[in-house]
Amino acid sequence: MNISSNRRTARLAAVAVVSAGALLTTAALALPASAQPQSSHHTLFVRQIAFGADLHHKYQANGKGAWHTETLTQPDDISTLDGRLYVGFQNATGPQGEPSADGNLDSTIVEFTLYGKEVRQWDVPGHADGVTADPLTGKVIVTVNEDANSSLFTISAATGHLTHYAYNKPLPHKGGTDAISIYHGQILISASAPGTTGTAPKGAPAVYVVSLNPWTKIATVRALFNDNSTAKAVNGPHAGTNVTLALTDPDSNEVVPHASPKFGGDFMLDSQGDRELIFDQPHSWGGGASLSVLAITRSVDDTSWATAHFGALYLTDAAADTVDQVTGWFPIGTAYSSVTPCDENGAPATCPGPGFPANYLATVNLTTGALTKVALSGAALQPKGQIFIRF
Repeated sequence: MNISSNRRTARLAAVAVVSAGALLTTAALALPASAQPQSSHHTLFVRQIAFGADLHHKYQANGKGAWHTETLTQPDDISTLDGRLYVGFQNATGPQGEPSADGNLDSTIVEFTLYGKEVRQWDVPGHADGVTADPLTGKVIVTVNEDANSSLFTISAATGHLTHYAYNKPLPHKGGTDAISIYHGQILISASAPGTTGTAPKGAPAVYVVSLNPWTKIATVRALFNDNSTAKAVNGPHAGTNVTLALTDPDSNEVVPHASPKFGGDFMLDSQGDRELIFDQPHSWGGGASLSVLAITRSVDDTSWATAHFGALYLTDAAADTVDQVTGWFPIGTAYSSVTPCDENGAPATCPGPGFPANYLATVNLTTGALTKVALSGAALQPKGQIFIRF
């Protein structure tokens, strides 16, 4: 999940390709494609449940000297495990792990109740991007440094133990890592910011399948599919035909729940700057990729699906440094996205600006790619990370 000085260096070079981590996949009655919901037609209510200003961590400036205390800022990815929320606060660290202006080197992962009460926290060196919980292992997985110098951590929800993993080789896409999904027992991680540390090969991985060795503390990577893989176009001038992807910004990823009227059970990658969603069918993994690509009308970050009429979207707001809960009545199968105009490849250096508004919440039409702004009441919201939890 990216905001790296508004646009990554790699993205600019490509112009002159994820989603809260893995999503809940609780089964619900699937709707036929003809009944795909376009908008909730209901006003949803936003309540801020946790505030970075009320949370603190300790740090040493550039890792040396006296200890200082500061509030937590820039909440990004969010996940859930056993009725708890896990949120990564980036604390103004840089996308390659650079220190913040005050010399802080760490992001902070915070465990909350569903009502926003802090339970525990962990500092991790670097810029925390992906945060996802693996219910099979009872661990939370965190990726750091979306542009370069990336590695990952696991946190045991039972013991609180933090373990660091290094990748088994320099990442071949010459970038960093971002969002994480747990899909059919495998860890899938977005290969973000391709070309940051050099020219990325034409067939650079867009998503890595990652295996963790708890004895060696090594994370072994292999490609799931590539930035130039072939995919069937869902919409646009080439709809129904195969096209060659040209991804410059693989970012968030999600598992599409079976409640979705389209792509249920697929893995979805968001190429944020490119305004594309790529869907991978699980049966394709034994051979060549079976991909579909949906062009969307604006850049988005995380996406989640309503799997019940009554539940809540839990979202992070990096502008307000809050964790928010959005409640109301949800049409089952509706896809909700955090729309991020300032992360489009063509966004101006000063953003928000004319034609490029601040982040907002929208529903996604999985046939046309249209985004429809959701009517909200309550607290102001500029969403980034999100998950849906059914009540």
